[in-house]
Amino acid sequence: MIVRDRPAAWRLFFAVRGSILHRIKWEVTTTVCIAIGVTILHGRVFDTKITLTPIPFSLIGLALAIFLGFRNSATYDRWWEGRKQWGDLVIHARSLARLSLNHISPNGDDLPAIQVRRIIAFTHALRHALRGSEDCDSAAFLPENERRDVLNSVNPPNRILRAFSADLAAATAQGRVTPMMAVSIEENVTALAGVQAGCERISGTPLPFSYTLLLHRTAHMYCLMLPFGLVDTIGFATPVVVGLISYTFFGLDTIADEIEDPFGMLPNNLPLDAISRRIEIDLRDALGETDLPEMLQPVESCLM
Repeated sequence: MIVRDRPAAWRLFFAVRGSILHRIKWEVTTTVCIAIGVTILHGRVFDTKITLTPIPFSLIGLALAIFLGFRNSATYDRWWEGRKQWGDLVIHARSLARLSLNHISPNGDDLPAIQVRRIIAFTHALRHALRGSEDCDSAAFLPENERRDVLNSVNPPNRILRAFSADLAAATAQGRVTPMMAVSIEENVTALAGVQAGCERISGTPLPFSYTLLLHRTAHMYCLMLPFGLVDTIGFATPVVVGLISYTFFGLDTIADEIEDPFGMLPNNLPLDAISRRIEIDLRDALGETDLPEMLQPVESCLM
């Protein structure tokens, strides 16, 4: 996620860090070069004069802008819902740790601390599962006899929650936690399962590809043909106008592609590493540990 102070108004025109420009520079450059060629040749291709008026481009451009805006709204809703799910994860992780430490009797086996560390492991496992990356973090917070089963499981986060609930049920049967508190703790475990399912729903249900493909093709064809509709009207200003319009349309299209999957590793995706580190620090602090990791900081204005 891009994290930076908002620069002064005039500096916004020259801001590159955090911009989408690096991903669309070649598309914009291509359309501007075509516009320059069309302007120099006055809209002629070989000996044929291609005559187009701005009217069809006005109609198509209006419809294209509306549909691009709708797609961006839909993808932003996915991004924001993903952020809310991980915000809920922070809430339930802290609550579950507090309840486990305060209401489960240790009885010599340090079960409360084991449960808290399982929550940290769940957070890391969920992050890696959503990103499809190798999980090198969660095993360090699990009991040794569980690590192999969790890492070899088809659904490591769910496997961790099963172990948490199994030990909670055993502790309740032994009288180490009251039935009322066991229900409260289990509700938070269920809430973590709900967060996982909500994130999996977002990650596993992209926007219809045909819709994305239609807008992508239309935006490119529109910007490539636009110089022929403007050259007879605005002359040598055609490349400038085409550059601004292509930057806007290609930028909107690319931003929507980035935030459609909010859990990825692109600059505008959610900072799952930083959120996971926040949970790890809070829960390890609740265990009384003092050798805590540092919070992740933005690198070149990008927080992962």
